[in-house]
Amino acid sequence: MPEAIATETTRPDERYRVQSLGRALDLLELLAKAGRDGGRLTDLALGLGLSKAATYAILQTYLSRGFISAIGEGPTKRYRLGMSLARLGDLAIANIALADIAMPVLRALTREVSLTSRVAILDEGYAVVIGRTDAPGAVRFDAALGRRELPHSSAVGKAMLAALPRAQALAILRAVGLPRRTAHTLVSIEALQADLDLVVRRGYAIDDEEDTEGVVCLGTCVFDRTGNAVGAISITGLKQNAETERQQQLAAILIRHADQLSRHMGGLDGGDAWALRRVA
Repeated sequence: MPEAIATETTRPDERYRVQSLGRALDLLELLAKAGRDGGRLTDLALGLGLSKAATYAILQTYLSRGFISAIGEGPTKRYRLGMSLARLGDLAIANIALADIAMPVLRALTREVSLTSRVAILDEGYAVVIGRTDAPGAVRFDAALGRRELPHSSAVGKAMLAALPRAQALAILRAVGLPRRTAHTLVSIEALQADLDLVVRRGYAIDDEEDTEGVVCLGTCVFDRTGNAVGAISITGLKQNAETERQQQLAAILIRHADQLSRHMGGLDGGDAWALRRVA
């Protein structure tokens, strides 16, 4: 059985349902199905099972609040969804904590790959881990929640940098610096740029002992509906448990779970979001 992603309930108390409000909301659903071309008054009224006069009254109320817009005149006038709904959608998504939604996904990811999984955000140029699930019986990695990590040497950091406009990513790297963490750390802007290009092409980042000797991480981004990265998730293991031949298999599993999390956030799948960066 799929694991629940929230504890909120959407079950109404049927005793207090307002039928007229339900019809008004049904109208929004019809307009959503009508798409960019919108719907005519006659068709909308037919779909609702209401008179044209009653449907027109609801439409005018929505128009006054910006929930819909009208295009055309007279019998050809069509109605479609307005920008006030987009604003409410953004607020709804912003009110959902990424860490809360991510934890069931991380637990499922860890069960599947038997590796520690994490979710992080980019804060003032640093990768900050806000949630983690340790693999049962696995080595506990030194990754305290809330601790700032250098973006150039971590998989989550490099994934989030790659998702930014390149000028913004370079500005972060220059501000934070490129200190050497291990013998494998990329410490030049040129090397980092080449690695970020590779992240964009394949859709995930690799920290191959770049932050800690003997530890390998794979990371990829979680995207919102506009294709912007709101965070990243990763899996971490010892070098001998994540050799090159397994990396593509593990990356595919990681990306699948990241896409699931993006969808929970109302966002784009990684394939679509990274494709936007490849053509930019």
